[in-house]
Amino acid sequence: MRKEWLRILVLLVIIIVLFPWTVLRWYNQSEVRTEDIAIRVLMPDGQVKSLDLEDYLVGVVAAEMPAEFEEEALKAQAIAARTYAAQRISQRSGNEAGYDVDTTVNSQVWISEAKMKEKWNLLSYWRYHSKIEKAVTSTKDQVLVARGQYIDAFFHSSTGRKPTERAEDVWSSSRPYLQNVAAGEEKPTRYVKTYTFTPSDLYQKVGHSSTAKAFTESDFAVLSETAAGRAKVVRVLGKNYTGAQIRTLLGLASTDMEITITPQQIKITTYGNGHAVGMSQYGANDLAKAGKTCEEILQHYYPGTQLLNLTKA
Repeated sequence: MRKEWLRILVLLVIIIVLFPWTVLRWYNQSEVRTEDIAIRVLMPDGQVKSLDLEDYLVGVVAAEMPAEFEEEALKAQAIAARTYAAQRISQRSGNEAGYDVDTTVNSQVWISEAKMKEKWNLLSYWRYHSKIEKAVTSTKDQVLVARGQYIDAFFHSSTGRKPTERAEDVWSSSRPYLQNVAAGEEKPTRYVKTYTFTPSDLYQKVGHSSTAKAFTESDFAVLSETAAGRAKVVRVLGKNYTGAQIRTLLGLASTDMEITITPQQIKITTYGNGHAVGMSQYGANDLAKAGKTCEEILQHYYPGTQLLNLTKA
């Protein structure tokens, strides 16, 4: 009988101690959930799903940056991705599409946990997912702003052997925080790729209506370069294109190109991977390896910007 009373007493003590803690914990979690920000994502199957912003960012970082990268580089990527997402959410009132972002390069690439398991295999999934989740949660709510506005936090895979590009040299308008800065990459020739085009190939890719004929030196020429030294205006088969247009039309990795022309083929060798505007992901990783923090990495690629919490941005 005495033992039975002792058990009851212990049980009562446990209830008295744990019940308030459980209620408080539940209340705090509920409070956090009400403050969480949701983002509407157009999924590959055409459905629109509402995801918690921080959960969504885990899928973006997993898709956009190698999970093997340094923690500070992953944190920088998380902040850049969150800034883009916050900018899209802030424009929701004027958006009639019914969603904020999709899962492709048209917005920023996102993958599900099932796709992460396919990408990394089941054994690596737990390690990489935890690593990326830590990068996201440790930067929770942090975004980049300039002049009171979310910045266009553009990023790309590898700048290559030349500095990053100014926004106005690639697109139509300038951004004071998207300027020429050092690539920051230890291996500037990490991405070197050579493409070969026959006359029929090139005529078809640029949509030239004439019958393909042997090349001359004037059939492919860089007419002007950006401040960083990449192709800005290119003349192809008698028509002028921007470097960005030619990169898209021909499927080139970069607009940093070297060209060799013979009558039967044009050979183009590119250096770097991407539009070269904003943060170089490989550069960010190399800077992290050199001891730079995510804040220092972001200031390098987006000079003059501020790092603020969403509630203050």
